[in-house]
Amino acid sequence: MSSRKPIIAGNWKLNKNLKETLAFLAEIDGKLPSEDKVEVAIAAPAMYLIPLVHHRGNNPLKVSAEMFTSKIQVRSQVKHHLKHSQTKELNILLLVTQNVANISTKQMKTSIKKAHALFAAGVTPILCCGETLETFEAGKTAEWVSGQIEAGLKGLTAEQVSSMVIAYEPIWAIGTGKTATAEIADETCGVVRSVVEKLYGKNVSEAVRIQYGGSVKPETVEELMSKENIDGALVGGASLQAASFLGLLDIYK
Repeated sequence: MSSRKPIIAGNWKLNKNLKETLAFLAEIDGKLPSEDKVEVAIAAPAMYLIPLVHHRGNNPLKVSAEMFTSKIQVRSQVKHHLKHSQTKELNILLLVTQNVANISTKQMKTSIKKAHALFAAGVTPILCCGETLETFEAGKTAEWVSGQIEAGLKGLTAEQVSSMVIAYEPIWAIGTGKTATAEIADETCGVVRSVVEKLYGKNVSEAVRIQYGGSVKPETVEELMSKENIDGALVGGASLQAASFLGLLDIYK
């Protein structure tokens, strides 16, 4: 059995207001499993990160932020410079001073610079990869994901890679209700681990934690977590309600 500590992270994206955020915290208060068994995190909209930190109490909940940019949507962004003059992005140092623990990033072209800045600030990067339905159906998932990981890890040290988190999120399973089978998820997470081994050696590949994300639910999480190469879940919809979020963690109580 792996000695890697599993990590279950809820990703709220652009959901919830302040009232709902505080209500969620009240509902999970005192109900999270021991941090010795599992690392639990919530990635919230930027304006609710500080309330999450300040109102989580003594619960073993790590607060995370997400960086993602597309043509039609802008979420919490993290500049790869620690200080800058742009007003549309989050400053890493501001997040660190508020005890934000993890930052997930999905743009491979900017991930490298941002990962270096995050490590320098003592924040754990969660590097996300995944393929479209077209790529999956063409049988090119392994090739595509391997290329993403090689690009995303370029320039990082073995020590840095050992301490980070990588999330496999097939694009075709995000918010669609579709999900990869546990076998497919494990196979692709195995591809990620094999690329890490090729680049950094077996010790690093056995240390790095790899999550699966894509319509994970309380009823599917146990099978996913039983797989050799899956060390956690990056969860969207099922993390929005306290009951279903706690349901994801039942196996660690």
